[in-house]
Amino acid sequence: MSMTDAPFFAENSPGPDDAQAWWVTTQDNVRLRVACWGRAAEKGTVLLFPGRTEYVEKYGPAATDLAERGYCTFAIDWRGQGLADRALNDRRIGHVGSFEEYQHDVAAAVKAARQLDLPKPWYLLAHSMGGCIGLRAVYENLPVAAAAFSAPMWGIEIAPPLRPVAWVLTRLMPAIGQGGALAPTTLPEPYVLAAPFEDNKLTTDATMHSMMRQQVSDHPDLCLGGPSFSWLGKAIKECNALSGQPAPKLPCVAFLGSNERIVNSNRVIARIKGWSGAELNIVQGGEHEVLMEQPQHRKMIFDKLANHFAMAA
Repeated sequence: MSMTDAPFFAENSPGPDDAQAWWVTTQDNVRLRVACWGRAAEKGTVLLFPGRTEYVEKYGPAATDLAERGYCTFAIDWRGQGLADRALNDRRIGHVGSFEEYQHDVAAAVKAARQLDLPKPWYLLAHSMGGCIGLRAVYENLPVAAAAFSAPMWGIEIAPPLRPVAWVLTRLMPAIGQGGALAPTTLPEPYVLAAPFEDNKLTTDATMHSMMRQQVSDHPDLCLGGPSFSWLGKAIKECNALSGQPAPKLPCVAFLGSNERIVNSNRVIARIKGWSGAELNIVQGGEHEVLMEQPQHRKMIFDKLANHFAMAA
């Protein structure tokens, strides 16, 4: 695989100072960006699968926490976000034709990790949409020794009165050629810029919230707003398909904020309850971005992650 140097905006990404980024191309000819921190780590590599709207720089702090515990971090800009290729002329709208496309991204990331000869064993840490993509990848034999999930998108939180509307529109709009239109109740601007810190759905940590705002303010190419009708419909379909699968035979730990308002918490609880040996940790007072919550919560989470990975090594 051809890998060429890609930009990495280190000034607003407080992570290890050895961060590097590369362009990679998928089998369906989509250009993605991958990034790595801590290639000299001795305990292995964490394949970090971000959520929707995210980009590799956002995980500099997580890479620091993992490096302090002996792990390399390898992250990806999924198609349609970060600096990866976007499918629509309006790059503010998150769009994908099928969730199967994300598995092409996974395959490209794994090839890149092998080419870089990243330290083994490898482990999965997947957040939100990355948790949906990651679970599917595990079923398709992602080469990891253990998995960890942060607020995984195994179901989307939609208000009960809006569920029938979502069901109809996510079928109707693509059928009439409007699958790329912005889904209702969402905005073309990034949520972190549109919503004030007070009662935001991402984090209760002001420093982390400020970092995220600064990253997308300083680098507008990283910005992404709401999803398209197509993305929403395909996401609902994939979540439903995954819910019907038996739990994988892989060590698993998951984290969920007690004030989660973006993914469906009941789906997460049900999945972990049916996953033999899996552990669910509720972060009291936490919002969606539990990896970017208050320092005491982050310490608990990364300590548990390190222990979880060490036991699976």
